[in-house]
Amino acid sequence: METETLALAQEIDFSLLALFARATFTVQVVMLMLVLASFWSWGIIIQKTINFRKARIEALGFDEAFWSGEPLDELFDKIGPEPQAAPERIFAAGMMEWRRSHRQDGGLIAGAAARIDRSMDVAIAKEAEELNGGLSFLATVGSTAPFIGLFGTVWGIKHAFEQIALQQNTNLAVVAPGIAEALLATGLGLLAAIPAVIFYNKLSSDSDRIVGGYESFADEFSTILSRQLDT
Repeated sequence: METETLALAQEIDFSLLALFARATFTVQVVMLMLVLASFWSWGIIIQKTINFRKARIEALGFDEAFWSGEPLDELFDKIGPEPQAAPERIFAAGMMEWRRSHRQDGGLIAGAAARIDRSMDVAIAKEAEELNGGLSFLATVGSTAPFIGLFGTVWGIKHAFEQIALQQNTNLAVVAPGIAEALLATGLGLLAAIPAVIFYNKLSSDSDRIVGGYESFADEFSTILSRQLDT
């Protein structure tokens, strides 16, 4: 009897595709959701990694230009009306408000410093929003994928027990396929969740550092302009 059971079990295909094909419709939907979530997460991870690297390179390049000793008005004119890099957009926001704050007689409109700070804060907020776009999806996948996979596992095990009751047979050949299909759902849930959690934490930290650099630059720029206001 044991020999026959082992022979039947060896004949069963336990490949991933076979397990997916034998699973119930509900478990198949769960598996597809988890696979799609995993691919989408990796797309966000790759895109954000490239974008953050580009942002760091742009920040270094602009810092060199800003601290090169070139007059700020000339640097602003060189950047043009449509800045490409994030630090340039923050700098341009402050410079535009600086120029708008001058009256026709050359004097400054009251409250110029506060308006310049607010203009740069708004520009930084826009850049931060763009940097953090998509990270909430990683957080959602990281927190929900294991439970979605667990739901698929519970449903698959329920189906496996139903088959045992219908066939009135507890042989390995009857039990093993259903249990394997159910556990595959949990495995896919973890496969989607673990990278999402790891890279969410890493990318969030990278984003905070980049935005912190923008804020430090805005503070330094504001200090330079305040000196000119005082004189």
